[in-house]
Amino acid sequence: MSESIFQGKLIQELKRIFPECLIVKNDPNHIQGIPDLLVLYNNKWASLECKKSSKAKTQPNQKYYVDRMNKMSFSRFIFPENKEEVLNELQQTFIP
Repeated sequence: MSESIFQGKLIQELKRIFPECLIVKNDPNHIQGIPDLLVLYNNKWASLECKKSSKAKTQPNQKYYVDRMNKMSFSRFIFPENKEEVLNELQQTFIP
């Protein structure tokens, strides 16, 4: 599965799990390495960097921004192999 197909399916799943959320696709040309998605839910937020697999290459600065944004709120690399784990963690963050 390509990253864009995975990302599209993930967006639909996020909307199903968190019906009132807003999902913003970030422009990779604005800040190189910024995570793909910003998920806004009530008074909380998360960023997600989508990858087509756990073995997919990361771009320069992606780890930096995922780590930095995780210290602020919640941020993860997400791919098919860890999707359920990340979504469970996100649910615990958004709905304690």
